[in-house]
Amino acid sequence: MDFHYETQPVPNPVAYFLHQSPWWVHRGETLGNHFVELVVPFFIFLGRRMCVLHGALQILFQVILIISGNLSFLNWLTMVPSVACFDDATLGFLFPSGPGGLKYRVLKMQEEAARGALAPLRYGCMVRRAVHLALAALVAWLSVPVVLNLLSPTQIMNTSFNPLRIVNTYGAFGSITKERTEVILQGTAAPNASSPDAVWEDYEFKCKPGDPGRRPCLISPYHYRLDWLMWFAAFQTYEHNEWIIHLAGKLLANDASALSLLAVNPFEGRAPPRWLRGEHYRYKFSRPGGPHAAAGKWWLRKRIGPYFPPVSLRDLEDYFRSREWPPPW
Repeated sequence: MDFHYETQPVPNPVAYFLHQSPWWVHRGETLGNHFVELVVPFFIFLGRRMCVLHGALQILFQVILIISGNLSFLNWLTMVPSVACFDDATLGFLFPSGPGGLKYRVLKMQEEAARGALAPLRYGCMVRRAVHLALAALVAWLSVPVVLNLLSPTQIMNTSFNPLRIVNTYGAFGSITKERTEVILQGTAAPNASSPDAVWEDYEFKCKPGDPGRRPCLISPYHYRLDWLMWFAAFQTYEHNEWIIHLAGKLLANDASALSLLAVNPFEGRAPPRWLRGEHYRYKFSRPGGPHAAAGKWWLRKRIGPYFPPVSLRDLEDYFRSREWPPPW
C-alpha cells in the first residue's frame, strides 16, 4: 500500500492524499485487505448473522476501493454477489409492510412454511434441485486445479484450466508496482525531427497522468480503455504493444476517431504534426505543502528516455502494410 495509490492505473484525487498517509496506516490497510479477502468469505457458512456481516464488509470494502481509485466498473460488479447475503428480514425495511404488499406476502409464505402448509415439491422443482446439485459438483471438481494454483508459489493469473472455461483464475493486478512510468506522445511540425529547434508538444489523454499540473480525474465506474492500455504499455516496449504505433499513425493523419479518445490535441486548428514520438517518463506524486504542490503540480516527472523514435507517415507506410492495417492517410 506504500505504492498502490500512486501506481494504480488511473489515480483519482483521493488517492493523492491517501498516498501521503503514515506507514502504519498502509500496514493497517494491508492487514484489512487480507482479512476481508481471506477470512471474511468464510463467514457465509457461519449462519445468518455472519452471512449478513460478510455481505456488509464486502460491500464496504468495495466502496473504499471505489473512493480511492478509478478502477472502472470492477468494484461495482464485485458488490453484486454480496447482495445475496441479505435475506428478507434484513432487507424488509425497504418494502411496504401493509396488507397486500411484498413484505406482507413474504411473511405469509414464511408462516405457511412454518406450519407445513406448503404444497409438496413438484416434479419441476425436483429436477431443478438435481441440476443445481450437479452444477455445484461440476464447479467443485473444476475448481481443484484453480485452488492448487492459488496455493502455488508460482501462481498464474487470468488463466483457464479447462475447455469449458467455467472456473478460472482472475485478477486485475498480479502485483503492485513500486514506481509509475508513463508514455507521453508528442508531435512536432518541424521538418526535421532531429533538429534542436524542433518544438515537441504533448498530447493529453482524458484521464491518465500527463501534464503534471492537471488534477487527477474522477471517472469511476466509467472506463477509459485507451488510458488503461497506455498504463500497461509503459511497463513494456512498443514492440510488445504494436497498437501504439497504429495510434501514432492515426494521430499523424489527424484521424478524428483517434483524436476523440484524447483530451487535448495540441495541433487542433492547425496542420497535423509531421513527426510523432513516444517519450518515457517516471511519475511521482508531489508532496502536499511542498514547493511543487504550491506551484500547482500534482505530479513530479522525470524523463527516462525515448519509448519509440520519431516517426512520420512515410515511415509508417511499410509498417502498416506489413500488418495489413488500413492506412489512416
